[in-house]
Amino acid sequence: MGFISERINRMAPSETLAMSNKSNELKAQGKDVINLAVGEPDFNTPEVVKTAAKVAIDKNFSHYPPVPGYMDVREAIAAKLKRDNDLDYKANQIMVSAGGKHALMNCLLATVNPGDEVIIPAPYWVSYPEMVRLVDGVPVFVKGGIETDFKVTAAQIEKAITPKTKVLIMNSPSNPTGGVYTPEEIKDIAAVVAKHPQLIVISDEIYELIIFEGKYSSLAQYPEIKDRVIVMNGVSKGFAMTGWRIGYTASSVELAGAMNKVQGQMTSAASSIAQRATLEAMLQDPTKSEDLKTMTTAFRERRDNVLGWLGQIPGLKLNKPSGAFYIFVNMQALIGKKAGEKQIKTGADFADYLLDNYYVALVGGDAFGDPECFRISYATDLTSLKKACDRIKEAVESLK
Repeated sequence: MGFISERINRMAPSETLAMSNKSNELKAQGKDVINLAVGEPDFNTPEVVKTAAKVAIDKNFSHYPPVPGYMDVREAIAAKLKRDNDLDYKANQIMVSAGGKHALMNCLLATVNPGDEVIIPAPYWVSYPEMVRLVDGVPVFVKGGIETDFKVTAAQIEKAITPKTKVLIMNSPSNPTGGVYTPEEIKDIAAVVAKHPQLIVISDEIYELIIFEGKYSSLAQYPEIKDRVIVMNGVSKGFAMTGWRIGYTASSVELAGAMNKVQGQMTSAASSIAQRATLEAMLQDPTKSEDLKTMTTAFRERRDNVLGWLGQIPGLKLNKPSGAFYIFVNMQALIGKKAGEKQIKTGADFADYLLDNYYVALVGGDAFGDPECFRISYATDLTSLKKACDRIKEAVESLK
């Protein structure tokens, strides 16, 4: 009899982390690897946020915080949601967790029963399906294509709803596609949710501060469904605070209480020092903060350059993502081609071939629910991005 549980045996490992690990191993061997697999800003945490953490250490914030987070931190998050997103929440509706993944697991553990169906628009972030399976839910995928900027429609979502449907996971801006749902599209989806009172929405808005065109819009802005929407966000992407491990949710008091119960038994509160840093981050108005403006400007410039470079490579099909720092490239024209004995059947095959032979790490679309694509993260400098795109061009041209 095996020692490992069936739920873990059924779970797929994270392909994004696997590609990053493989690229790090090649780097350790002295290879000139360019890593475009990791979804992490290459900027440092703003100085004002780091200073707040240092002050917190000196003030001895070293004891257990309250499970849902310090009251003033939750108040600051509620104030940020009002200032930036026009969403009305009180501190008792906010839960502070140890990263966005932790917040999402809290959401699912608090809402999903065994056999409940969870609708996940595809392409999707790699962890959503495995998280759903971990809580004994059933992932139901609704697919968007490049012709719709990889977004799904309200009609597609409605068609996927059954009596077993419990949760809809929405992610805008999207990982892996960078797609941003327009206010009109969000309104249409809200109208569908309103017709199905058993349906809860987890709205993953972790990339909300990184939008280049269009306007941020949340399903939580609609009063008729607000109590059934859990807004999930955090400081990792917008504030370059990935290592601080702070995510948060805003929801009804009932749902917040359920997640508080889950977190209280699993981890208790998130790091005291990281919470004090987060308070300072929440005080930063994105319309005034030079740190945030600098990051967004750089990401936009990189996106435009990478689209230009990749657009010169025959066989790759591109759209223009409006947010985050990813490009999801359709490579259907390359499928079936070969390099020697190596045949490209999926995006994962191309990613392996590219890393092994040209030392560029990216992630095949298989991990995101679309094996005809691959994901590039452009969260690195322009010089490295240009070199990577030149290598991708060489790799594509080597296929016959």
